[in-house]
Formats: sequence, C-alpha cells, structure tokens
Amino acid sequence: MAAAVARAGYPLAHWNFAAIGRSTLGGDVEDAQVAAVRHAFDGAGVGIPSVSATFNAIHPDAGLRAEQTAQAVRLIGLVPELGADVVTLCSGTRDPDDMWRAHPGNLASDAWTDLRRTLDHLLEAAGDTEVRLGIEPEPGNVVHDARRAARLLGELGHDAPIGIVLDPANLLSPETVPRQSEILAEAVGLLGPSVVGVQAKDVVASGYSAAGAGLMDYPGVFRQLARLAPVPVIVQDAHEGDAARVRTDLLRWYDEAKTGG
Repeated sequence: MAAAVARAGYPLAHWNFAAIGRSTLGGDVEDAQVAAVRHAFDGAGVGIPSVSATFNAIHPDAGLRAEQTAQAVRLIGLVPELGADVVTLCSGTRDPDDMWRAHPGNLASDAWTDLRRTLDHLLEAAGDTEVRLGIEPEPGNVVHDARRAARLLGELGHDAPIGIVLDPANLLSPETVPRQSEILAEAVGLLGPSVVGVQAKDVVASGYSAAGAGLMDYPGVFRQLARLAPVPVIVQDAHEGDAARVRTDLLRWYDEAKTGG
C-alpha cells in the first residue's frame, strides 16, 4: 500500500486503519501493527501527516458515543508513533446510521452541546499528546459550513489544540459552483489561520468525484488557497489508477494559480 502511494508520486498519505481491514478508531489494533504501518511508510519514503479518528461525535445513542469517544482518545495517544501531528474528526449528525448524512436535529442546540462535550474529552487527549484535532466542515454534519466552523473555533479559543481540514468541494454544490470564488474567499477569510490540511475532490451532479473530473475551477481554488500557510493537500475520491493523474493535475493547477496562467 505504501509502495503504491509512492509509485503514484505522493510524498504524504493520510492514514485510516480501515485501509488494513481494522476499525477506523483502532480499537482492534495492537501496538505491533502501529509500528508495522510506520515501518512500511518509512520504507517507501512516504510520510503520514494525519490520521483518521472519524466517528459520529453527536450520535443519538449516548452510550455508543461514549464508547467511541474512549476509543478515539486511545487512538489519539498512538498517533505520534505514526509520525503524524493531526487527527481528523467527524463533527457528527443525529442520523443514527450514517455519520455523513444530514438530519434536521443537527441544527438543534442540544446537538451543538453534545459536540462540545465529545470534544472536551478529545481536546484533553490531544493536549496531552501534543497533536491537533482537525474538524472538517461537511454538509451533512453539525459543523456544516465555514461559519459554523468559525463559531466552534471562537468558542474553543486560540489555545485549543484544534484546527480545520478545509475541503472546498464540501462548501459547494452544482448550483453554487458558479459562486465558487466568493464562497471560498469567505471560508479562507474566516478559517485561514486555523487550517491544518486541505482535501481535494470535485463536485459532480451526483455528489463528488476525483479532482478534475467535475465542475470546479481548480486554478481558482488554488488562487484562494494561496492565502493560507502551506499545509498538506490530501486527495479524495480518486481511484488508484487515477491517482497519478490527479497529482499531476493538482501540481499544474497550483502552478497556473501562482503564475496567473
């Protein structure tokens, strides 16, 4: 797996234990397996900047939520062994079956309260481990846009070990892509200093696709992202056979944005 990432030209790879058939939260992962992952990626010359600890942070089943929060706390403690310094999260939804699916209860005050309670445990673990948590605004989650993300950051304060994973496609839809520049400018203005990673995928009529296979103006995306400090760009929704093409296109669009081409 690490070798395939390297062959496609990527120097970094976001890690999820589901990639080796384990649970994302690593409850079934032993220390030796963590060491084996690190050894494989070091051997391939690929770094791991971030690790997924995604679970439904506001799941309506409080018992399940507490169990998964405890697993995420343990995983946060393992992350430095992989060389990573960011742990990515899902802010969650009241939908009991799909942590990415929207639910009307996400806008209720108790959903926000439950998110804050879950984060209290995770922030403490992150502070102890000296890593940062990464919240990604997702259209189906309680933190569903840049403004909600900015509210969370403001409530937690500048010293909290938390940042934003910014996925421009999550802030857009086929209907709003023509307003891409305006929408992304607002997001970067609100969140810029707190962005710890960027994700790259594209918007299509049926959802999302690999970058370059949809409706977004990626040179325009990079013109907006140029206002950020350098952070890892993680490719999403790309099949293995398309990964090298996506990397080449992203680098070309980045250069076009820099030169105005």
